[in-house]
Amino acid sequence: MAEQRPPAGIDPRNGFCAATRTFHSLRSSATLPPDPLPATAAAYAFSLLSSPLPSRPALVDAATGIAVSYPSFLAAVRSLAGGLWSALGVRPGDVALVVSPSRLEVPVLDFALMSIGAAVSPANPASTAEEFAHMVALSRPAVAFAVPEVAAKLPRSLRCVVIGSDEYTRLSSAGGASPPPPVAVKQSDTAAVLYSSGTTGRVKAVAVAHRNLIALICAHRDNREKMEKEAAEAGEQPLPPKVTLFPLPLFHVFGFMMLLRSVAMGETAVLMERFDFGAALRAIERYRVTLLPAAPPVLVAMIKSEEARRRDLSSLLVIGIGGAPLGREVAERFAAVFPDIELVQGYGLTESSGSVASTVGPEETKAYGSVGKLASHMEAKIVDPATGEALGPGQRGELWVRGPVIMKGK
Repeated sequence: MAEQRPPAGIDPRNGFCAATRTFHSLRSSATLPPDPLPATAAAYAFSLLSSPLPSRPALVDAATGIAVSYPSFLAAVRSLAGGLWSALGVRPGDVALVVSPSRLEVPVLDFALMSIGAAVSPANPASTAEEFAHMVALSRPAVAFAVPEVAAKLPRSLRCVVIGSDEYTRLSSAGGASPPPPVAVKQSDTAAVLYSSGTTGRVKAVAVAHRNLIALICAHRDNREKMEKEAAEAGEQPLPPKVTLFPLPLFHVFGFMMLLRSVAMGETAVLMERFDFGAALRAIERYRVTLLPAAPPVLVAMIKSEEARRRDLSSLLVIGIGGAPLGREVAERFAAVFPDIELVQGYGLTESSGSVASTVGPEETKAYGSVGKLASHMEAKIVDPATGEALGPGQRGELWVRGPVIMKGK
């Protein structure tokens, strides 16, 4: 994302303001919709799609090749939303636990729930019955949607609709006759309840507002528009539509956020139920994947893999690194083997909707070992945990951040 000239008193090199001891983002400020405007993250994402709708698939199952077009995806979301409202009685403010691998039904369900003001609460299907009981106690869902192999692990007191069952199929088709009424959902209302393991103890529940997700979408849209403008001014070819492979689970903030971004940008999401390195390489080749979100171990595996060298990975332009730090040595080794693939590093938390900072552009992405600069609209402080004193550039301490992507408070 292009930089902007910082206000007086803010160091243009690092965004630090000595008077307030605060670091400010040097990215251009993406335009957010007015706060009072009612909007769900789903409706906002759909509002950005072109008319007519994109001709490329919205979703593809990596294993089977089954594709869902954008018109079919939107129609399925609307129909399921109507069924959730009329047949199941889901209402704004309800929380719905969603427990499934990354199947084609999951994005439809997530967007349908958010579109009627219900909060999606995606959970890891590998969790134990005890862990599910803890999550339910935290988020207090009104209903759960789970794949058959997981349903028996959920608390018996929780109403559960089995994904793929006759009941679920009826819900999916009921909305054609009974669409949900228009709902005025505040941007400050909860869009998702995500689970963060943090560093200690059991999982924590993180309430993410529609406003948080809308801010993420705005930043991604602003970033792409600027890159397209810069490419046009330089006489370069337009950026190709992104095809993103999802080896990462949709119940994790990284996958959840990337899916929302993919739909809002009118791109294609290729879903894998579970990560398999060889299958991921085959999917990149088969579907001409351009973007791969991944953790650092995937880079290590690619460096060592003979198959990765044999496969046609020429479509792959960017690997977005998250989930763990990427060491300089690994990045440099990867760049030597795959010089045409750009490594974009980032830092985020479940509590920040997955976004705090990232590298953008060729100069930044080659600063291996760095997670880049603060994202649009973000502010940060480095605080001495012992004294509470806000520290300056180059000093170590606890990171405090604030901005429109930060989770809801109590």
